[in-house]
Amino acid sequence: MAITAQAPAPALDSDAAIFTQDSSYALDALTEHKRNGLELAVRARWIAMAVTAVFLVYVNTSWEVLYYQFMLGLLCLNGWLIRRVGRVGQSQLELLLIFADLAIMTAGMVIPNPFSSEELPLAFQYRYGNFIYFFIILAVGTLAYSWRTVIAIGIWTVVIWLSAAFAAWWLATPDAGLSEAVLAAVNGDQHLAPFVDPNSFVLQLRLQEAIVFFLVALTLAASSRRFYQLIQNNAVLERERVNLSRYFSPNVVRQLSQNDEPLKQTRRQDVAILFIDIVGFTRLAAERDAYQVIDLLRDFHGRMEREVFRHHGTLDKYLGDGLMATFGTPLAGPKDATNALACSRAMLASLADWNIERRRYGEPEIAVGIGVHYGETVLGNIGANRLEYAVIGNAVNIAARLEEHTRSLEAQIVISDALCQRVEDEGGPAGLQTGFVRHKECELRGLMQPMTLWSLPR
Repeated sequence: MAITAQAPAPALDSDAAIFTQDSSYALDALTEHKRNGLELAVRARWIAMAVTAVFLVYVNTSWEVLYYQFMLGLLCLNGWLIRRVGRVGQSQLELLLIFADLAIMTAGMVIPNPFSSEELPLAFQYRYGNFIYFFIILAVGTLAYSWRTVIAIGIWTVVIWLSAAFAAWWLATPDAGLSEAVLAAVNGDQHLAPFVDPNSFVLQLRLQEAIVFFLVALTLAASSRRFYQLIQNNAVLERERVNLSRYFSPNVVRQLSQNDEPLKQTRRQDVAILFIDIVGFTRLAAERDAYQVIDLLRDFHGRMEREVFRHHGTLDKYLGDGLMATFGTPLAGPKDATNALACSRAMLASLADWNIERRRYGEPEIAVGIGVHYGETVLGNIGANRLEYAVIGNAVNIAARLEEHTRSLEAQIVISDALCQRVEDEGGPAGLQTGFVRHKECELRGLMQPMTLWSLPR
């Protein structure tokens, strides 16, 4: 199995700018975050608008409050529309709706209530302190939008609010008599008068509001960016877990993810090794085109791989029409030999079910040979730039020879006496060895000493 590092690809568009193009897990994580964020943002908006609506009725019991309730209803509707069109990446319609949010807020705060019978100076609209409601839109936005969009909300709000303030200041017609009366009431204090004069827009306060809002937007944007980076990091970790799951069973993946660099240590360890391949595959492949052969191998490998993982094994490598699996790597367990033998029998059961399907469709049955051995191996990474976690040693060679020997013994499974002894030491169920026949002093190619073997006839 190879563990390689990949260089980052060019950035995506605004909402996914900090993710790489080849990081599908990161993009999927961002998409899920955006979807959940929009749902949460809309619900938070509705709750905030409902609380605001109740508060407005409390402070203004006249019918003119319906105008502000209408504005709150527009904001709720606009939030629902944003949820419908929101997606990862650039969305012009979504940005337009966000801009409409701010425009609706500004209009509700600046434009005098048409249902109000009071004739107050336009500048008095700014004395209600309504600007703080923009922080609701900003805070809710951080739940769903990228850091770039949060900054955009800050900029748009500042521009819209200050533009409205300066336009109102430029176009409003002040009541000179009212300003003079206020000035007289404060004994001509030129510093105090603007803050109590109903005609005064107190532009320095409007500017202060905008600056503080923008600084808060920048802070929230930085926090949002850090959160997105955490999503990316978690997605990378999840991708690594998925990559590990292609080789190791889920319980081993959990153990690997909880240990610091467990694969770097080279060590000797007793391991159960299993080899399996298809009997007569060359003839079988010659009767089919390349696409059919690939489909056959994918189906076969998928079924066998599933049994390896189900029995807590590690998929070491595919070998054309077969595979090599190990049990007890990278971490030894109390039932490694038992799991290996149980896996070999489960493979036969899975193959029997598959052959029933193949007969139904007029396809030839698939026969396999399986060799299983238990012995000492050396575990560790090999390679320089491209690392491969390797299991090497004489035990691996013996397991491969056992698989070859299934032909001469006309057996489905051939196991070593060492594996049988280990299964008994582990307290494996007796039924695992039912049907096996003992063969003494068997010669195996490449081995100097004969071995006692056990075979399960076809």
